[in-house]
Amino acid sequence: MFFEVIPTEVYREGGGALTYSSDQKLLPGHLVLIPVGRRTILGIVSKRVPKVNFPTKPISRLLHPTPLPVHLVKSAIWLSDYYLSPLPQTMNLMLPAGLLTKNALGGPLKPLSSPTAQPQPSAAKTSQTTSNTPETPNLLKLPLINLNSAQKNALRALQEAPSTTRLLRGVTGSGKTNLYLQMTAETLKTGKSAVLLVPEIALTSQLVKIFENAFGNLVTLIHSRQTMSERRKIWLNILQKTSPVAQNTPNHPPEPLIIIGPRSALLAPIANLGLILIDEAHEGAYYQENAPRYSALRLASFIASTLKIPCVEGTATPNITDFYLAKKHHSLIELSQKAKTTAIDPHIQIIDLKDRTNFPHNRYFSHQLLTKIKSNLQAKHQTLIFHNRRGSSPLTICEECGWQALCPNCYLPMNLHADTYLLSCHLCGHETKVPSSCPNCHHVGIIHKGFGTKLLEAELKQLFPNVKTARFDGDNKKDSDLASLYSAVKSGDIDILIGTQTLARGLDLPHLATVGIIQADSGLALPDFAAEERTFELLTQVIGRVGRGHLDLADVIVQTYQPDHPVIQTALAADYPAFAEYLLQKRRSGQLPPYTYLARLAITYKTEKTTVQKIQAAHSSLSQISGLILSPPAPAFHERTARGYTWQFTIKSTSRETLRRALLPFAKFHIELDPPSML
Repeated sequence: MFFEVIPTEVYREGGGALTYSSDQKLLPGHLVLIPVGRRTILGIVSKRVPKVNFPTKPISRLLHPTPLPVHLVKSAIWLSDYYLSPLPQTMNLMLPAGLLTKNALGGPLKPLSSPTAQPQPSAAKTSQTTSNTPETPNLLKLPLINLNSAQKNALRALQEAPSTTRLLRGVTGSGKTNLYLQMTAETLKTGKSAVLLVPEIALTSQLVKIFENAFGNLVTLIHSRQTMSERRKIWLNILQKTSPVAQNTPNHPPEPLIIIGPRSALLAPIANLGLILIDEAHEGAYYQENAPRYSALRLASFIASTLKIPCVEGTATPNITDFYLAKKHHSLIELSQKAKTTAIDPHIQIIDLKDRTNFPHNRYFSHQLLTKIKSNLQAKHQTLIFHNRRGSSPLTICEECGWQALCPNCYLPMNLHADTYLLSCHLCGHETKVPSSCPNCHHVGIIHKGFGTKLLEAELKQLFPNVKTARFDGDNKKDSDLASLYSAVKSGDIDILIGTQTLARGLDLPHLATVGIIQADSGLALPDFAAEERTFELLTQVIGRVGRGHLDLADVIVQTYQPDHPVIQTALAADYPAFAEYLLQKRRSGQLPPYTYLARLAITYKTEKTTVQKIQAAHSSLSQISGLILSPPAPAFHERTARGYTWQFTIKSTSRETLRRALLPFAKFHIELDPPSML
């Protein structure tokens, strides 16, 4: 018998599946060892093929009797084709690291006499089963979820939507979680499993706890704190529990599970998958930036379509392309009212940063914001200070000659962190001491410009020396740090919270009375087509932290240089439809997604001259193809790094297939199809 096997290591440029022979009857998804050149590597059977008329090598070994679910094999092949990624790379996504480690698959690696031989249930397991009736979930233990009328209508619409992928746009506090719970319970009743994707486990601990309280030990978590060994064990447990091949006795049908985790949870080997839920679907964490690059939302849609199961994307601020497509395919469901009757709309004040009379006491905090902080402290309420830049100062320069402290790897400005008095690169992490004098002219006048969350924290401690503050940003490197901070905030032990987008995510803060946004328009100046969308999402999310029904007051103070900007105005009004109309009009006139498909081609070489020559040659070649719209070649946002110089250009087309085919000859360069950003 002959089989097509996909190696999980790139063995040559453009290399895909290979054909092997075996006397065993193998199934798609079986893990095998195969000879490739002089090495033996891990591969995954993709299909059986007819007899071939060329010599083949035999498969060395079958590693485990239970095959991967077929939808994962199909997903790897689809990802490779859709994103122009090497097939071995996308196939490797389906497996946990270190799978060939001794005993990783539950025992020593040895040939199996029969690929269909199955592990026998343990004596303990067998003794618990005396009936011939297949075990099913104990329905009495499944939660009873109380839905209000708006949620019931939304649930009905989700169930009746014509597309397998449904977009649930629910305003902050509308009760999307209740719909997740209800749909999960209904899926479990059918004996199927569910996946709940979250941006980060540590920042969605509330949602995780709700599911654990509702479904108990049916919940399996996947997160970054788990060791490689723990992840392998979880992976193997999911494979064996949910597979009808592993559980083929009448008394042991596949068990329904709920898998919760980041985008990698979508690739868990669940053979009986019945539901995909994606919380905070607008989050950038669902896009994998390193190779192989892909969007978990697009992959979830593919899996849902393949298995004909629902995929629900929940968010208050959908990605504009997803919103457009959902409306087009009649799969947009909206929850426009807050679930709690005690929830209130916040009182919003806009402070013009150009009018410095608003800042008589401090250069960063307006008089209005300081007044609110004081009243909150007296009432034992919390204040959240939001600024989407960490560190103390983003620019260190010599006031005499203009020298700048640049990262030696990335050639980007180093950020001052005053608490450690170190300069840090926020791109590569390089750190160095602050020079006492200019390395160029030896002048002692080294100054620091701009501000970040650490500087704001220091200023607040000077203004309010006896209050408890906590900072949430990228410098809280451990999930456990964030979890303990959040616990202290929820209990009311923290008076003032300072943070970046880490704080803007879906946290429920019962003691929070005021949100202060230090510079609301700071992200609008970035040279990126997605800058306005990101700014709207962040503002909407951070404003949504107040007015959730815990307190009878809610204030938002917004400091901005552009108080009349449409993004600022629609975000403060929580008017997503108006924002979508504004942005879609701009995207249409600019021939940008969702009206075209977009790709970015970037080339990096050690010298700028070679980089420019190569990028111009690629640009000239692609410009000959009809149906493409090319931007001129230009330096990348991070032009110079340790790897060399990077130049790029964008390619647009109304046909994604035209775009994909045109880029096939350039696969050796850095290609991003459907990039979420140009930065």
